[in-house]
Amino acid sequence: MSPAADNNDFQGRLRRFTEALESGTLLRVRRLLNELHPAETAHLLEALPPAQRELVWELVDPEMDGEILVLVSDEVRAALIRHMDDEELVAATEGLDTDDLADLLQDLPDAVTQEVLRSMDSQNRRRLEAVLSYPEDSAGGLMNTDTITVRPDVPLDVVLRYLRMRGELPALTDSLIVVNRFDVYIGLLPLTVLLTQNPNLTVGEVMDRSLEGINAATEDNDVAALFEHRDLVSAPVVDNEGHLLGRITIDDVVDVIRDEGEHSLLGMAGLDEDEDLFAPVVPSTQRRAVWLGINLCTAFLASWVIGLFEVTLEKVVALAVLMPIVASMGGIAGSQTLTLVIRGLALGQVGGGNTRWLVAKELLVGLLNGLIWAAAVGLVAWWWFKDPDIGLVIACAMIINQLAAALAGVGIPLFLRRVGIDPALAGSVVLTTVTDVVGFMAFLGLGTLILL
Repeated sequence: MSPAADNNDFQGRLRRFTEALESGTLLRVRRLLNELHPAETAHLLEALPPAQRELVWELVDPEMDGEILVLVSDEVRAALIRHMDDEELVAATEGLDTDDLADLLQDLPDAVTQEVLRSMDSQNRRRLEAVLSYPEDSAGGLMNTDTITVRPDVPLDVVLRYLRMRGELPALTDSLIVVNRFDVYIGLLPLTVLLTQNPNLTVGEVMDRSLEGINAATEDNDVAALFEHRDLVSAPVVDNEGHLLGRITIDDVVDVIRDEGEHSLLGMAGLDEDEDLFAPVVPSTQRRAVWLGINLCTAFLASWVIGLFEVTLEKVVALAVLMPIVASMGGIAGSQTLTLVIRGLALGQVGGGNTRWLVAKELLVGLLNGLIWAAAVGLVAWWWFKDPDIGLVIACAMIINQLAAALAGVGIPLFLRRVGIDPALAGSVVLTTVTDVVGFMAFLGLGTLILL
């Protein structure tokens, strides 16, 4: 099904749910819920206002609570958890994979977490504690400890008999993990190789040694890049000594990629990627007010620069008319560069080895665009106000601001990354300030020198 068709299907389902809720036919709502996959129910809950969301959550099959809580956004999950008692929360954790359980436990009350840990056998408790010991945004935090390991000296026919006796494989198992007797990772035995090679061969003779284990401290975006570049379905996770800890599967990596995309998009507007679209008015207002306040401060700075040239604006009104063009063109050019650089940083494509080349390239692009559009705008301004000097002023100002925008678009995210600030969150505000201040200063300064 195409994305457009899938979206239309969801919108139709959402409309049916809303109609059923408004009509009070809860039996119909429950029936519709039972037809959904947990991921679809999670999507539906995120698309409902708080009052309807609470009502639908009460109608969800309790056996599905845990899977759904893992799939919804952090803010929606916190709201749903507030309406559940401790017994319901403990029951919701039953049957979850270790990595999903670790994600959920971090949002549960301490009393519930302790109760869940006490209810687990020692082996599963140790597995869960191993995952919880690592940051959520690391390979260790992403991994699942449910793995199947084999030794390199075992014949393939023995492995096949073991798998038949076991009866089932963990989800998304495309390879068995090969370890030595000290549980140190050696390589992978793809299931395709296991099924197609001579069963008398040993695991060590046919295993794949090309994929190194992912260190548990590796950041999640680096894990996602590895999966993308190597087209992986799963990968082993190891500690500093190479001992096998677990494995990461593609479903967790897809979540990382989605979160990174949402973070970059919403962060540039000062929003959290986990913010609930249907959150109450007051919390939403408080979160956005901070960002609006920061923007207001930068706007005052730009206004102060304009105020320095009050006399010039009083005498040459045309400058006030044309002033927004300079700032707008610089802002757009800078945003293009900023977006590309932030994306490059996220993908690991920008570093010390290519920074100078990137700066030079963007400055050249800014210069060429500045010359092209400066000539166009300068001619229009000359024709509009019948004054070639005004056309010259705005043309020169646009070239200066295009160069400043290119330099800022590259330099700002690199600087913010160096000082530990997220470029996606703060980059756009700083860039707007730079292009506005430089644009107004260049335009009004040149106007003062040439026109007065």
